[in-house]
Amino acid sequence: MKKQPTTAYYRARYHARTFFIGAACILILLLAVFRAGATALYAKQPQSLNQEIEEQLKSGNLALHFPKTVNNYYTSRQYTPIWLVKEPQVQNTWAAMLMLDCVLQFGLNKADYHANELLYTTLHDILEQPGQISPVKQARFEIMLTDALVTFINYIHYGKYNPLLPAGKIDNGTADFNTTRLLDNAIKSNDFMAVIITAQPQNALYQALQARLHTVAGVQLGDCYEFPEKDVRKMALNMERLRWSAADTSTFITVNIPSYTLTFRHHTISDTFKVITGTPKNPTPTLNSAVKFFTTAPAWKVPNQIFAKEILPRAISDSAYLSEHHYSIYTNKGLLADVSRSGLLKIAKTPKLYYAQQSAGCDNALGQIVFRFANPFDIYMHDTPDQSLFAKSKRALSHGCIRVQNAAQLAKLLLINDGQSTKIFQKNLLAGITKSFYLKKPVSLAITYITCEVRNGALVYYDDIYGLDNSLDQLMYQKNDATLKLSEN
Repeated sequence: MKKQPTTAYYRARYHARTFFIGAACILILLLAVFRAGATALYAKQPQSLNQEIEEQLKSGNLALHFPKTVNNYYTSRQYTPIWLVKEPQVQNTWAAMLMLDCVLQFGLNKADYHANELLYTTLHDILEQPGQISPVKQARFEIMLTDALVTFINYIHYGKYNPLLPAGKIDNGTADFNTTRLLDNAIKSNDFMAVIITAQPQNALYQALQARLHTVAGVQLGDCYEFPEKDVRKMALNMERLRWSAADTSTFITVNIPSYTLTFRHHTISDTFKVITGTPKNPTPTLNSAVKFFTTAPAWKVPNQIFAKEILPRAISDSAYLSEHHYSIYTNKGLLADVSRSGLLKIAKTPKLYYAQQSAGCDNALGQIVFRFANPFDIYMHDTPDQSLFAKSKRALSHGCIRVQNAAQLAKLLLINDGQSTKIFQKNLLAGITKSFYLKKPVSLAITYITCEVRNGALVYYDDIYGLDNSLDQLMYQKNDATLKLSEN
């Protein structure tokens, strides 16, 4: 990994209100200029605006990012306008417009927020000359601004490219976060912007990147203050990944693949462990789950790919291999298989009909402990008999599972955090007795792929070992759209 030198300038601390200091100044001026216009709009606003909003939404002809969410929101309001309103509510309209001007500071793209339609000149005309702007135009502006804010909230909360929660799933209401409730709360509050940005992840890693990005990414194109665009992009795409993670609880485990580290955060304490992750050929997947239990002296059911490509060829070439490494081979029905040379050659023809299991022992591939968590990839975290591998700086060495240094210490911390004694655990560990220890409160687990973070005030980078930065960068920035650029550097 490499470090970028820190400076006093880049150590500016984050506070929600600091995002929009410059924008707030503009907001004050705009409010002063257009206060009278808003009053005129309210006085002259035709009753047909509500009807026009309803008709446009029901037509399905609008290019909305979250059409069901927007439609349901207006239905619940009897299609009453949110933004084209009287004083003092119109202040939220200007705040919303200015917030959309600042999306670059969140690592987001203006092109996603109807930038070509939500123009200040259009809003000016609606507020200043409401009688000369048709209800069709007014309703369209109103709806587009709502969709833009809903999109902004969803993207800073879930991310735009969340592999588990695409926009369609969020729009169907299957997610656990209520976007329009937050928008309602913001509209009713005295600080619209501050409420909206609470949708972001609250974990320290994300917040530190957000604070740094705010100091280097301006409001307009080219406002990156001589900070390299590639570094701004790196921060933005890692913030996007962190939005996919569910690690916002006070107690959780984070495994970061590129840094080869596991961090157990409990209360105000953070304990860090070195880990070994999957090779580029057998990558460790990113996921969200929870550690529910761990087992001492575990037996290992060998994954079929390892059985067919590694265990079986070695057993055929060395008749003592299976016994020396404590392997047994079974049929898929659980019956012991013939492991003579002829039997092994027969198994090699249809290896998917068999599996190997390694009994507990000092050379068991899982070591002394395995940590279990639900996931569709059949991976787990475990100890390893080969502790020397943790001395390597590049530790992408496994078949996809995560090997943990000092796994016994992690197990003890989990028990202590769960309010359990460690005596029985230590006794079973020393005696090599197989026993599972269940946590009363499962601990959230996030396996992440973060290639950039702020540490001790400095920006730290990790190798992109699986080449995933490039693919996400292509999605976020390589679309030949000028509005996607963060700077002109």
